[in-house]
Amino acid sequence: MSGSDPLRKLRGRRSEGERLDRLLAEARFGRSQVLVLRGEAGIGKSALLEHLVQSAAGFRIARAVGVESQMELAFAGLHQLCAPMMEHLERLPAPQRDALAVAFGLSTGNAPDRFLVGLAVLSLLAEVAEEQPLVCVVDDAQWLDQVSAQSLAFVARRLLAERVALVFAVRTPTSDPSEGPLAGLPEHILRSLRDGDARALLESAIPARLDERVADRIIAEACGNPLALLELPHGLTATELAGGFGRPDARPVASQIEQSFLRRIAALPGQAQRLLLVAAAEPVGDALLLRRVAERLDIGAEAAAAVEAAGLIEFGTWVRFRHPLVRSAAYRAADPRDRRDVHRALAEATDPVSDPDRRAWHRANAAVEPDEAVAGELERSADRAQARGGIAAAAAFLRRATGLTPDLARRGARAVAAAQAAFDAGAPDTALELLSAAEMGPLDELQRVRLARLRARIMFARKRGGDALPLLLDAANRLELLDEEQARETYLEAIGSAVFASRLNGADGMRRVAEAARAAPRGPQPPRLADAFLDGLAARFADGYAAGATPLKRTLRALREENGGTGDDIMRWMWLAWPTAGEMWDDENWHELGTRGVRTARETGALNFLPLALTFLAAVHIHAGEFDVASALIEEADAITKATGNSPLGYAALLLVAWRGQDTQAVALIEAKAQWAATWGEGRAIGQGHYVLSVLYNGLGQYQAALASAEKACEYDDLGVFGLSLFELVEAASRADARETAAAALRELEIRADASGTDWALGVLARSRALLRDGEAADLLYREAIERFERTRIAVHLARTHLVYGEWLRRENRRIEAREQLRIAYEMLNRFGAAAFAERARRELLATGESVRQRTIEAREVLTAQEAQIAALARDGLTNSEIGAELFISARTVEWHLRKVFTKLDVTSRKELRATPDR
Repeated sequence: MSGSDPLRKLRGRRSEGERLDRLLAEARFGRSQVLVLRGEAGIGKSALLEHLVQSAAGFRIARAVGVESQMELAFAGLHQLCAPMMEHLERLPAPQRDALAVAFGLSTGNAPDRFLVGLAVLSLLAEVAEEQPLVCVVDDAQWLDQVSAQSLAFVARRLLAERVALVFAVRTPTSDPSEGPLAGLPEHILRSLRDGDARALLESAIPARLDERVADRIIAEACGNPLALLELPHGLTATELAGGFGRPDARPVASQIEQSFLRRIAALPGQAQRLLLVAAAEPVGDALLLRRVAERLDIGAEAAAAVEAAGLIEFGTWVRFRHPLVRSAAYRAADPRDRRDVHRALAEATDPVSDPDRRAWHRANAAVEPDEAVAGELERSADRAQARGGIAAAAAFLRRATGLTPDLARRGARAVAAAQAAFDAGAPDTALELLSAAEMGPLDELQRVRLARLRARIMFARKRGGDALPLLLDAANRLELLDEEQARETYLEAIGSAVFASRLNGADGMRRVAEAARAAPRGPQPPRLADAFLDGLAARFADGYAAGATPLKRTLRALREENGGTGDDIMRWMWLAWPTAGEMWDDENWHELGTRGVRTARETGALNFLPLALTFLAAVHIHAGEFDVASALIEEADAITKATGNSPLGYAALLLVAWRGQDTQAVALIEAKAQWAATWGEGRAIGQGHYVLSVLYNGLGQYQAALASAEKACEYDDLGVFGLSLFELVEAASRADARETAAAALRELEIRADASGTDWALGVLARSRALLRDGEAADLLYREAIERFERTRIAVHLARTHLVYGEWLRRENRRIEAREQLRIAYEMLNRFGAAAFAERARRELLATGESVRQRTIEAREVLTAQEAQIAALARDGLTNSEIGAELFISARTVEWHLRKVFTKLDVTSRKELRATPDR
């Protein structure tokens, strides 16, 4: 290996270095690259990052380093990475620009969604990369603050066609590769060096000749860890090296390396050790701040020379430790009193105006006993963190404030607030610990009930079954005398819990909850959205469908009116409002709620809520026969849940599989999903699974199987599922010669359709009646159903009505009329992509004597789901930046997709694209 080879010093890491070189080459030409380097401390991650930076000629470099003591400061890691690029901030779309400015404390405003901040960072990196290719390196990513880690993971998953390389280094086993925000990203695990490379590296570190047996022991104890090979011999005498490498040590390699650093630190003068402690306690690496603190502590300039000469730290514009283990060794080795003195000096030297939160954190670490002044300062820091969207940081500030609060009553209140913040930040275990601590203090009755309600909500979030129900009902009952509005909201949460638990909560579980909720105080006038839904759903489940229809329809109408329900209302209660619209067969509100939910989520950047809204809207488009649009929405929802690390939402995807009727594994897939839901206590998902199977089996003409699935779906009155299951049950039973079952289902449909009164409901009723009638009565009912469905968005039910009407006409030997209906059904179903139902129509057409060529539905799919979505938005006149903001990708990625769209559709401009049919 020549001396000019840049990989020469990375012994045993040639393949890794070459991979990083390829990564740079790909990024240089606009093919974004992401890589997570994983390995134990000292295995060479930081050295590889340095190789990457040194090799990135022509690239702009952005760096960030996770620091364990900085994990509680929201957006600290993200700010560290982006601060040098903020001159490009004004180029971002206004919502993104404002979100990033608020997150970084540059301006005030509503707390931004953390994934809108992620989109802003994505746009910022893309803007920078337009001028110059960009390499972002993030070392010790396991110690990034939570919101920075989530935002950067989101960016990593949305990069595609930008001249950007984003490389993380993560220490293991500090983090589980299968968990955390970076899980699933491309990764490379660094292994131990082979003996030959280890020996060569050891020899390069010790200039004197080393006894062969001593070298063997060092290599064995270092376990192929490069930093161990370089550091362990430090501090040992020549005699020790000659006679053997100390005693055999069973400690982990990282511990041994840290001990090596500790020996080197212990050999420094006292002032140098103190300076090293200051640098370790100050996570930003601000050299000016370090100098001010050194002056306060009377640390002379010779101390800095001593620590630099020891090779432990580098001073420049920023202070950089040779390795993170030096920082941790310096901090842990210090006497607790010295640590407190250093934090106190750091607090005094930190500007209370420009950096109040870090000052508060240092004051907290300097405190030796409860101190209300410090606790109050931490509480104010929590408020600021929450205003910036740093909920995890707010929880950390409040948790520390709780421990420093001398007054027991105030301590309990802060513990409850900390628990709420921890729960909102997605840390339920921490929230439960804080609740337990709060319970030990003197709380008033309202605080105790709020605590009980929060405990129930945590339980519901962890397992969406009936376990939370008794706790929610108890909290709601106790709140009635203390806070009527909170009591009603808690009753609505209890109804929601019962809706999810469904059949797993017992046959009359839903009714019992509804009766308790109906006894709640009347609530404010005019009623809030939550109050209206509570009254309607309580009547619906206590007294039956007809009793709840009037108040629920009134509530849904109010939602459609201007100013009917704020964006916050929509996002908070849509999980109940949307299935309620389906329950009422209200296709207009069904569509409106889905569309409005997606629009609200996009405008506010609420990526935690957006996947739910997308799947709801996808289900609307499935019923409209727009399978490709639904597929694009489902794909987007899946991409976002993957990027955000949330649980996937499978109902719309399974429904699409059933309607398409092509997947040979569909039955197993749907059944597996229902079984998985049962383990989480989601009984409603079991009902959904049986309903989806009934659709699949009816499409395939397997009516006995469809009947069995529909009957199972109808065993429980699931919100938004039971009525659709009755539709499938009547068809399956009428075809499987189960007339009594069909008649019983029809009687239930009559009650619901009369109470609903919509064309969708009355069309379902007319079609279902027709399936059980003969002669002219059936003929008239089929025609009525078609007329009613034509006035709705429910195209799949319209097509299926043409199908069953045509099947009936053929059995009546009215072949010419049958062909007309079956041809319409076949064309519609084939256009939708409903392969199984289309095949049913084709077989019936053949039976009438008409020749029909079997079509391959996949042949018409030219564009991918995302390409189709981007093409549709481009047809609507949106710019690349606007499309990117809509779909949470960069403008350059939009451009990359559009080039593929133009090629596939053989067009050369947006004008030509607008002239092509929407696919």
